[in-house]
Amino acid sequence: MAIRFLIPTYLRTYAEGRSEVALNATAETVNDALAALWEVYPGLRDRIVTEQNEVRQYINIFVGAENIRDCKGLATGVKDGAEITIMPSVAGG
Repeated sequence: MAIRFLIPTYLRTYAEGRSEVALNATAETVNDALAALWEVYPGLRDRIVTEQNEVRQYINIFVGAENIRDCKGLATGVKDGAEITIMPSVAGG
């Protein structure tokens, strides 16, 4: 199974400077896919999820165009060829 992650600029330090990471990993959910990412780049984990394995408040994760907060959270399903985007929340006024 191929999964492609898009990494935001401020997290690239923890992914050897890469903006994209493609993995051949078996994953049924976003949680599974992230676990595979953390095996390769463990420094990303604490910046994306809390100690309780919840997505940090200022992080959005998309599978394709769908925000996982609007789906099943980390239990959101992924398919072969999925593109998972990790994006900081944008605040402004």
